[in-house]
Amino acid sequence: MNVDELLARARAKLRRLHPHEAIEALSGGAVLVDIRAESQRRRDGLIPDAVVVSRNVLEWRCDPDSPWCEERLCGCRGPLILVCDEGYQSSLAAVSLHELGRKDATDLIGGFRGWRAQGLPVEGPSRTPGHALDAVR
Repeated sequence: MNVDELLARARAKLRRLHPHEAIEALSGGAVLVDIRAESQRRRDGLIPDAVVVSRNVLEWRCDPDSPWCEERLCGCRGPLILVCDEGYQSSLAAVSLHELGRKDATDLIGGFRGWRAQGLPVEGPSRTPGHALDAVR
């Protein structure tokens, strides 16, 4: 298996959301979870009201049995919608949460860049980031 096949397999398990679908889900109790690196958040800005969780601790923050669980994630009444930069890393992370029992976890199609491209609210830097062809997704 290669990484493209791994990603396709992960996405087949998700009902991924477009940015405007995510807005609707938020009004129904969903929580947006920003798993981008701190450097990306600083460079590109933040989605208002998103819960910021570093990718490397996501599973511990989302497991209600973990002593490090984040109440905003474990106690929410709706799905968790993960956001990375472009929507690749978040697909894999959402499937990891499925394995922990969070079958309502999904991700945002296009990631933060897709959100911003739709003109949805962003706090912080207003410049449009460039696309790095060699970026790890």
